[in-house]
Amino acid sequence: MYNVKSPRAEEFIDDAEIRETLAYAEENKRNRPLIEGLIQKASLCKGLSHREAAVLLDCDEPDLVDKIFKLAEDIKRRFYGNRIVMFAPLYLSNYCINGCLYCPYHAKNKSIPRKKLSQEEIRKEVIALQDMGHKRLALETGEHPIESPIEYVLESIKTIYSIHHKNGNIRRVNVNIAATTVENYRKLKEAGIGTYILFQETYNKQQYKALHPTGPKSDYAWHTEAMDRARAGGIDDMGIGVLFGLNGYRYDFVGLMMHAEHMEAALGVGPHTISVPRIRPADGINPEEFADAVPDDKFLHIVAVIRCAVPYTGMIISTRESQKVRERVLDLGISQISGASRTSVGGYAEDDREKDTAQFDIADNRTLDEVVKWLMELGYIPSFCTACYRAGRTGERFMKICKSGKIQDCCTPNALLTLKEYLLDYASPETRELGRKLIRQEVEKLSNEALRAAVREDLSKLEAGARDLRF
Repeated sequence: MYNVKSPRAEEFIDDAEIRETLAYAEENKRNRPLIEGLIQKASLCKGLSHREAAVLLDCDEPDLVDKIFKLAEDIKRRFYGNRIVMFAPLYLSNYCINGCLYCPYHAKNKSIPRKKLSQEEIRKEVIALQDMGHKRLALETGEHPIESPIEYVLESIKTIYSIHHKNGNIRRVNVNIAATTVENYRKLKEAGIGTYILFQETYNKQQYKALHPTGPKSDYAWHTEAMDRARAGGIDDMGIGVLFGLNGYRYDFVGLMMHAEHMEAALGVGPHTISVPRIRPADGINPEEFADAVPDDKFLHIVAVIRCAVPYTGMIISTRESQKVRERVLDLGISQISGASRTSVGGYAEDDREKDTAQFDIADNRTLDEVVKWLMELGYIPSFCTACYRAGRTGERFMKICKSGKIQDCCTPNALLTLKEYLLDYASPETRELGRKLIRQEVEKLSNEALRAAVREDLSKLEAGARDLRF
């Protein structure tokens, strides 16, 4: 039976509730008074229930879909302005004991070379990332108790934070590793991680078991209840997501919304981020073999409704998606994107490792400088900010500030300062000149003269050689 506050996966992600929700959404997908009322409710930025969100996703009336998209754009601007946070994944190891059918790291794949980075190799990877200008990483590793135990992950985090090269340093390490114990989550918190991220892949238990036939990840409840254990371990910034294309998108969308509701109701803090990856080609993995691929138009619809339903959450899109798709979803709700990503182990420091150990093929292969320049040409502020975590604005405190709309008085100045750092230390001349003009324009848009003066003062300090200034 459905219980949003239950600690049991099968109760807060209840199959019967999802199916009833899908039937309700199908029945009401052209119920104009209901849909217009839901759009009005969403415009208050208080969120929508999973059932209400499902109706908006099923809506196929062109004029109403257009209203949903326009509302998503408005909500995105209200909460996140025109900032886009930049990050890069860092793959530590592709050893894995799981049997996931959609991932080339699965234990039975004998064609992919196995690689685990030493601490010295991690150092080289981090320096390569720092030399691009990155400040925020998402740590990735396969699940393997011998090759990638928690001690290895903790040592790697310590190594990453210790590296200062020229003006570069990684200021926030987010972690995307397998579901683990409360004790291990506590260790990750003590190591100073930012957000703990774990994708569900699919919320359909039957499909989940079929896709995960062997290994610890085959335990649906253990995996689905991971965020509850992470919260018990003291982590208050948590990110969720599904891999669209493994199962019917409608089912997984509702499950995703139910998981967000559960986190808010039972854990006291909703998801810090929601990711929306789609399955991509990889070694031995052909997306055409999965019958539930999500077309671009519906993918845009999914992003827009998530933004309407969970207005406060950050939304992430990676280089799995093309430049064209990424450009469209920036308006609809995405607030974080990766740039110059490598999904292989050792792919940043060694060019020949770019693809041989890759978890999936990259669709956007541009350099970080090209991505930064592109964002600014579109009118966005590329942000390398990590201030909230280091200032203690996490979990409930962050959500309270974010929901009030006051977060922009911190985030916009910090975005401008970190962009300035990037321009001074890493940008091409063309990107630097474009950025200087953008910063001048954006400073004038800040909410009051005192704030504008403070930002101008810090920008001058950066010009004089200071670094890591933040509000």
